[in-house]
Amino acid sequence: MTEREINLDATTLRGLAHPLRVRILGLLREDGPATATTLAERLGQSTGATSYHLRILANYGFVVDDPERNVGRERWWKAAHRTTRLDVPTGLQAPPEAEGYLRAVATQYADRVARFLDEMVSLPPRWLDPFTISDWRLRLTAEEAQELNEAIFAFAARYRRDDEDVPHPDDAERVVLQVQILPFPAAPDAER
Repeated sequence: MTEREINLDATTLRGLAHPLRVRILGLLREDGPATATTLAERLGQSTGATSYHLRILANYGFVVDDPERNVGRERWWKAAHRTTRLDVPTGLQAPPEAEGYLRAVATQYADRVARFLDEMVSLPPRWLDPFTISDWRLRLTAEEAQELNEAIFAFAARYRRDDEDVPHPDDAERVVLQVQILPFPAAPDAER
């Protein structure tokens, strides 16, 4: 059984301190269990590279063997958690590894958008209206930004998650909701 969530700290961040590890973990969560060989093919990497990074992910508890699929020398891996969360306590600095992890996640988000745009021409017409790539420039206090963050999470929680084993309509498709709340505070002496 896959656990719901892992909260990152300075130690576990080291396990995700490489962009390829973030990509591997994302694929295992999105597409399910895989071998180092199948991951290498999907990622355009060598089997040695994916095998090495899978072992690092396993050492930090992000992936585990999938014994139901292991046959002979073939080793299958699956994600140990459905989601990853990085919380930085108020008033503290994020561990240095946090920036590398967040940059890898941002790259993965950008790659997902690019993949969608590449495949958009083949979308069934009924899926052309519901998609969006939008942004809103807001002027919020830190408290209002936190309130918006919580409201978005609560709103998204009302819908079926792709990683849950719950019944869904036959015409339901995988939909990815990406959210970024990015504060750009002005310098203290800058005019507003």
